Amino acid sequence: MSRGSQPPRLLVLWCPDWPVAAAAAEAGLPVTEPAAVLAANRVVACSAVARAAGIRRGMRRREAQYRCPELAVFAEDDDRDARLFETVTTAVEELIVGVEVVRPGVVAVPVAGASRYFGGERPLLERLVDHVSVRSGAECQVGVSEGLFAATLAAHRARPVPAGTAAEFLAPLGVQELDRPGSGRGELVDLLRRLGIRTLGAFAQLSERDVLARFGADGVLAHRLASGRDERPPGRRRPAPDLAVTEMCDPPLERVDAAAFLARTLANRFHEGLAARGLACTRLGIHATTEHGEELGRSWRCAEPLTPDGIADRVRWQFEGWLTRGRGRTPTSGVTVLRLEPEETVEGSALQLGLWAGGSGAEHTPEADKAARALVHVQGLIGPEGVCTAVFDGGRSPAEQVRFVRWGDRRTPAEGHDAPWPERLPGPSPATVFDEPQPAVVAGEDGRQLDVTDRHRLTAWPWTVELGDGGPRRVRNWAGPWPVTARWWVPGDRGRCARLQVVLDSGEGGQPLAALLRWQERGDPKWTVEGVYD
Repeated sequence: MSRGSQPPRLLVLWCPDWPVAAAAAEAGLPVTEPAAVLAANRVVACSAVARAAGIRRGMRRREAQYRCPELAVFAEDDDRDARLFETVTTAVEELIVGVEVVRPGVVAVPVAGASRYFGGERPLLERLVDHVSVRSGAECQVGVSEGLFAATLAAHRARPVPAGTAAEFLAPLGVQELDRPGSGRGELVDLLRRLGIRTLGAFAQLSERDVLARFGADGVLAHRLASGRDERPPGRRRPAPDLAVTEMCDPPLERVDAAAFLARTLANRFHEGLAARGLACTRLGIHATTEHGEELGRSWRCAEPLTPDGIADRVRWQFEGWLTRGRGRTPTSGVTVLRLEPEETVEGSALQLGLWAGGSGAEHTPEADKAARALVHVQGLIGPEGVCTAVFDGGRSPAEQVRFVRWGDRRTPAEGHDAPWPERLPGPSPATVFDEPQPAVVAGEDGRQLDVTDRHRLTAWPWTVELGDGGPRRVRNWAGPWPVTARWWVPGDRGRCARLQVVLDSGEGGQPLAALLRWQERGDPKWTVEGVYD
């Protein structure tokens, strides 16, 4: 692409704080209540009411709840965000054809044809905002400009950018705008600031050759965006129709879990067909036909080439939107035909080998493939939810430190899982952790139940422990208590907890028992068994 050429003019519709809006809508929380979505114990999105109370992205959970004790906290859930966003996408599609889902919360669509039909861009924008608000109940903003990057920033400011002025619109904006969700440009933005480059216009004034020499290929892509040019190199092309893959579904798909299971196999076949031709998909078309002849379709845009896992995720998200959407029209019968179509591709020669292998080189071994086939076979017998693997996450209690992930889903530990956690239980962790803590009675030599003082000491030496499965056992040894302060920032709701490790004498089975006990200031029973050690 020459320096003077312009990318296509796009309309972008953006729903502010969509992860929070989706979580609050699913929970039935009014928009007037402060809310935030957290991942790895940090705020990743918050509502306008929460921001007014001082909540910001990246803030730790404890600090956020200290600043706003009534804050409603939700866990990050990509499936929920995509499922509920289907109502917004459907509302846009009722007015404009060719909708592309950039990510849950953002859709893009070519503006030329629609603006002519509605008598100009401004009438189109006004009509679209009103229509989406009525049909989906979601708050949204729209913007128009050349290229997805500039159009998205225009949507954040709820304004159309006049044709041919994208570079002028971007010039005064800060370089932090380059660090969009999932872009991974945080280090580049930090380096530009330290070099004294504060605005997109200042960055765009640098020559592309100098940018390539100093910042590499990622820097060149960011430089193109800052200059108001297209976000992708000119090598993309429309693929041949034979790259699409189609699956006949018998019996018809009527459940999300069944669709997700089929999506794994179909995604791998689709990806292998592209890889054999040296291509990777950057815009995926998902199309389905129901028993009653209904045609369903959606395009998913991705800034980076899609992996098999990424393709399968988008198929699952789309089926959740089609089959379980809370509002709007749902299919009247099961899906009988599912087709994946690569609507846009890029050359795959620059991609790492690990991408084609479906994982890192260390994991892609014959033994790993054999184990994966066995687990997939078991999933076919007992269902996708029946096979899970454990992933270590951050947390204080043993139950919080491990998260179970369905086989085939990403096994990525949460960010900050290895960071120090105040009041975290010292190792080793119990081998068995109960889903529901078992009741227990911890007594002193006089037979009275023990408590934990404000100075985190036991009121007496632990003498016996009575578990739910038998009579009292003598305590051989013990360690603790390890204090945990819960909700200390909420007046009238704070409570103290503590954990105690004990080794008990032999019971009826003749074997000593090592257990992790938990004491809580409030509630009944006061003592419970959280887990046992091997």
